[in-house]
Amino acid sequence: MQLIVFAILLMTLFIIELLGPVQTWVIQPFTSAVAHVSAVVLQTFDGTVQAHGIVLSNSETGAAVSIQPGCNGVEAMIVVLAAIAATPAGWKQKFIGLALGFLAIQALNVVRIISLFYLLQWNPVWFEWAHLYLWQALIMLDGLIVYLLWVRMLPVPAIENPLPTPTVSP
Repeated sequence: MQLIVFAILLMTLFIIELLGPVQTWVIQPFTSAVAHVSAVVLQTFDGTVQAHGIVLSNSETGAAVSIQPGCNGVEAMIVVLAAIAATPAGWKQKFIGLALGFLAIQALNVVRIISLFYLLQWNPVWFEWAHLYLWQALIMLDGLIVYLLWVRMLPVPAIENPLPTPTVSP
């Protein structure tokens, strides 16, 4: 049953994410925020980095990356959200799992964006490989690890009808 709930939630959330208004009013502003957070982190040691909407650029070299849907961590978060929602647990535990999942995925995604920004300037071939293969897998693996750690932290459900304790007669 939980697998069916997971599959239905996953499909529904991915369909909702693809809707035009959701892209315009949620995904694009979120992706822009990810670009700005990445720029703020980069500016602590490289003042030439700027964010303009979903584009992260170097004002001196002109090198830039555009953070497109699919590169913003939303898809990994959808998978984690569907998995947590389908797992039997209380609302408080689910909220904690979602919050931790969001933070872990977005923190790693900022590292991903920063590494890809510099990798593109160093070697475009390595950038393509890291972008298409390495980081896609690592972001999803991050989501899986967060989910598995969250499941391990859930309280063990109480047994409703424990077996009677055998008595020993003298």
